[in-house]
Amino acid sequence: MTTNKPAMQSFDTLMEMMSAFPDEQSAIDHFTAIRWKNGAFCPHCGSTKVYHFSDKRTHKCGDCRKRFSIKVGTIFEDSKVQMRKWMMAIWLLTSHKKGIASTQLAKDIGVTQKTAWFMTHRLRHAIRTQSFNRPLKGEVEADETFIGGKEKNKHRSKRKPGQQGGAGKVAVLGVLERGGELRTGETPNLRARTVQTVIRENVAKGANVMTDEHVGFQGLQGDYNHHTVVHSAGEYVRDYFNHTNGIESVWALFKRQIVGTHHFMSRKHLSKYLGEMTWRFNLRNAGEGDRVNALLAQTAGRLTYKNLIA
Repeated sequence: MTTNKPAMQSFDTLMEMMSAFPDEQSAIDHFTAIRWKNGAFCPHCGSTKVYHFSDKRTHKCGDCRKRFSIKVGTIFEDSKVQMRKWMMAIWLLTSHKKGIASTQLAKDIGVTQKTAWFMTHRLRHAIRTQSFNRPLKGEVEADETFIGGKEKNKHRSKRKPGQQGGAGKVAVLGVLERGGELRTGETPNLRARTVQTVIRENVAKGANVMTDEHVGFQGLQGDYNHHTVVHSAGEYVRDYFNHTNGIESVWALFKRQIVGTHHFMSRKHLSKYLGEMTWRFNLRNAGEGDRVNALLAQTAGRLTYKNLIA
């Protein structure tokens, strides 16, 4: 048995990362250094009385007496995919602004498309466990949009009448602090109570809130300095200050991710793709390697294939 603590590696490019992990053990050591940065613990009972075996992959709890690997209790549990391939998948998912399709990931790291699809959803599961909850302040933009295919692009037999605008689509709401963090999520409707509840939960009182003329935003004045641009009248910017161009760019990016990368995503998993895009956007100023390590630091929580497709 050994108690030597592995060191965390640093890297800025994909080539540097793969050079830092020339074999499987080095990748496992890196993940161990991140997960146990505050000391080893048992994933079964939480005890810090942990024994480390000489193979550097097996550990045993001194209290509950169970053996385990560093992957137990994380999204990597029971995965037969090498840790080095997981690291490459994390790099590709966090580095590409519009994500990566499971078909492309399968080719890049040498796994089946089904395995790659499950891997990307495990990573999205890890991303959602880390919520951004700091109140947004200063200048904040809010905007709604609809996600769903256009009727004219569907097969004639599947087209439905009266599906223009947001009918038949999923409503999503985004709130963006200029120069800061982003919040996104599905919303059951765009009524004032629903929309403004989301804003009040995420935006500090007194902030300057920029929206369009949608009725769901009417009533924010009082708690906020509410500014409105009237898109229906052709107004998009007023006094170089009042606009929603930032959050509209976010929605444009997400829709390009759907059309250009994934081509299709089910309504069931839409919130997970939203979470992925939001997480990546909020870490847009971080280094490439820092984003990889940030995701590795929040991989607690197992996701089984059965639960994913249930």
